Amino acid sequence: MIDKYAGKRLDKRYEIRELIGTGGMSVVYSAFDILEKRLVAIKILKDEFLNNQDFMRRFKNESRTIAMLSHPNIVKVFDVSLGDKIQYIVMEYVDGITLKEFISKKEKVKWKDAIFFTGQILDALSHAHKRGIIHRDIKPQNIMLLRDGTIKVTDFGISKYLGYETYTLTDKTIGSVHYIAPEQAKGGTTDERTDIYSVGVLLYEMLTGTLPFNADNAVSVAIMQLQSDPKPLRELDANIPEGLEEITLKAMQKNSRFRYSSIDDMMEAINEFKKNPSIKFDYNYFVDSAPTKYIDVIDSVKASKRNFDLDDESAVISKEQSRSSKALSIAIGVGISVLIFTAVLVSGLLTGWFGLTGKDVAVPNFIGLRASDIVDGKEYKFKWNLKYAYDSLKPEGIVIDQDPKAGIKKVKENSEITLFVNSSGASVALPNLKGKTEDVAKSTLKDAGFQYEVLYVEDGETAKGVVIGTDPDAGKEIAVNSTVKLFVSKGPAAKTVVVPNVVGKSLNEAVNEISRKNLKVDSEIIKEKSEKAKDVVLKISPLPGTEVKEGTSVKVTVSSGEAIQKSVAVYVDLPKDVTKEVSLKTYIDGVLDSSKTVIPAYTGTYTVTVKGSNGKKTLIVNLDGQQYRLYEIDFDNEKVDKLS
Repeated sequence: MIDKYAGKRLDKRYEIRELIGTGGMSVVYSAFDILEKRLVAIKILKDEFLNNQDFMRRFKNESRTIAMLSHPNIVKVFDVSLGDKIQYIVMEYVDGITLKEFISKKEKVKWKDAIFFTGQILDALSHAHKRGIIHRDIKPQNIMLLRDGTIKVTDFGISKYLGYETYTLTDKTIGSVHYIAPEQAKGGTTDERTDIYSVGVLLYEMLTGTLPFNADNAVSVAIMQLQSDPKPLRELDANIPEGLEEITLKAMQKNSRFRYSSIDDMMEAINEFKKNPSIKFDYNYFVDSAPTKYIDVIDSVKASKRNFDLDDESAVISKEQSRSSKALSIAIGVGISVLIFTAVLVSGLLTGWFGLTGKDVAVPNFIGLRASDIVDGKEYKFKWNLKYAYDSLKPEGIVIDQDPKAGIKKVKENSEITLFVNSSGASVALPNLKGKTEDVAKSTLKDAGFQYEVLYVEDGETAKGVVIGTDPDAGKEIAVNSTVKLFVSKGPAAKTVVVPNVVGKSLNEAVNEISRKNLKVDSEIIKEKSEKAKDVVLKISPLPGTEVKEGTSVKVTVSSGEAIQKSVAVYVDLPKDVTKEVSLKTYIDGVLDSSKTVIPAYTGTYTVTVKGSNGKKTLIVNLDGQQYRLYEIDFDNEKVDKLS
């Protein structure tokens, strides 16, 4: 493959440069796009798979899927060619390494970096899911990491469209065995939660430096995916925050119903964790005392002709026959729901959850106290709603506001109290600064804990120095210490005019004409020697016809009135047969110019330099008092005519 394509040009447009990657079904080259003048990556299907319908389908599926997506964290596709002899996808060139390489080098990824990477992956998947596409092969080998920390999700070869694909008992599903979700491993229906499981495994690997399930062969790993629970992350590293461990393990629940219902739900949990890294989610899951076993399914795979090892790009496991009655499950579920509702109702009536009982109590002043002491203590009988804000002048974890305020009114025991906790990881709604002066806007952002970057823009409707808007927009919640772009008006845009052509006109005429165009004449008038009369404009800058802003200064060059002296050389051929000394005199316009004694045979050619500025002059050359040559010099054209 290297010999075949290296140095070649595809479709007279893409110049192949070098091999940069090899996969199970394709190879990737760097190439130069001659038409767009940019570096690209080209993924080419290997020749041996051109007649393999399964691999052809995967390759076409990837090109079709990525073309539907447009997101900064998903690799872009520029072009696709699906010919009979070659099939390739032209993508953006990503200068980075795979996340797998990064994890291998670091052994463990710092948890702040891990959630930063995970957030970008979730953003990319959210974009795909909202367009009905699930990836189904999320693994660090399919994620590129750029130098600036940007993530690019790649390889949508086995993605599927929601609502367009179902599975039967004879279908097979493909996926990387260490990251595959249980329902995918047993050939079940896959949806958005399948990607969530894989993200959970990836997060587990980043935080702990190890995979949750590992064995000598792919089938053993698949069995563990189906039946084994991963070791809690904090047993491997006690420094991992408890809330982040909870997020990871919820994403990796065997039963997809117990995972996050969507990518956005998982992102919301991560954002809550970022606001308060000490948060605990206390997720509760239904525990099945007699979990379904999948040994028979795995045994059937072991008995198949295909062998697996840990280097396989993918693993294939058949789906197990469903053994439960759907109707019975629904009936049992309804019955349990009724019992739970009844218990909650009775308990609520007895304990005063619904406000029907309980005594009135005054609301204490919690401002200035540590939130963890309030919530974990047993002194207060309230329900707590924690929200996060930021005040750079106060310690983190301290309550800086509350609702309701202390002393205003009495409330029932077990009422909800909202505490606003100071946290540098808080997300704060960006205030509306439109119409504020630049100084007021800067001060407001600084007090709210934001950085800012001021960009000055032209705006004919807003006074100079007044804020036009911000990026992000007002009202959007962003993390404290984020940089906000502040767009400040620098007044209306200046009108443009065309520089008039005043070359050849007098200086006075030029100044008047330039001024009428609302342009200025530069105070320094440049003078040059010229054949033109004094103060005639020779040239201007900017050039005539150029479009410039009103008020632009125009530099003018005029004639000094002094003619430019020119020197013209006249070459006089002397007689070769005169070997004695003779007198040589030259006359310009009848006036003696030079007198010399020469030996013509030895001198050969005699050069006479004639100076003048314009018009014509006559040159006479005499030898021994007799006219020898007659010339006419044209200074305008710098031309010499020999008359005799």
